[in-house]
Amino acid sequence: MSSLVKEDLAKRLFGPRRLRLHEFIEVEGSGAERCYLCAAVTKSEEVEICMVKHFRDREEKYEVVEKWFLKDLEMIDGKEADTDNPYFDMHFHKVYSMEAYSCASKYTFARTLSNLNEMYLKKDLKIVNFDSTYLNDDSIWSSNNRDCLVLMRICFYASNLLCLSLCPLS
Repeated sequence: MSSLVKEDLAKRLFGPRRLRLHEFIEVEGSGAERCYLCAAVTKSEEVEICMVKHFRDREEKYEVVEKWFLKDLEMIDGKEADTDNPYFDMHFHKVYSMEAYSCASKYTFARTLSNLNEMYLKKDLKIVNFDSTYLNDDSIWSSNNRDCLVLMRICFYASNLLCLSLCPLS
């Protein structure tokens, strides 16, 4: 489903604006409308972060309601690294509080911004209150399907606990 939405966003909204969509996540919107936080790259290799509202009338419509540039992003605050929560703040000239669809999508977006920063800006981007194990693409927990990230680690810990519980005490 998300690949269809990404393809639709790229075709209807970002393509005509001559941007290449890298990643998007669903974030909490007001009421019944859907909202997406998107990261895209311009032809001049500027990284744009935007909030997009998704309207469903007779046809699908997308509207950019807020836009920022990665070069202006001072910090991403994941709120609490040791709990499974979808909340995070993006610090630009002011702080924007977001609620992602899931904790995994929050990490996916932070990882995308970190990678885009490395590719295009190479500035000191502060990413705080995130578990660094999940942010690194070269970690054992990385996968092409990034929504599995948290589930894989939970399964790993569960299997370790099972093995430990079956060991006889001497």
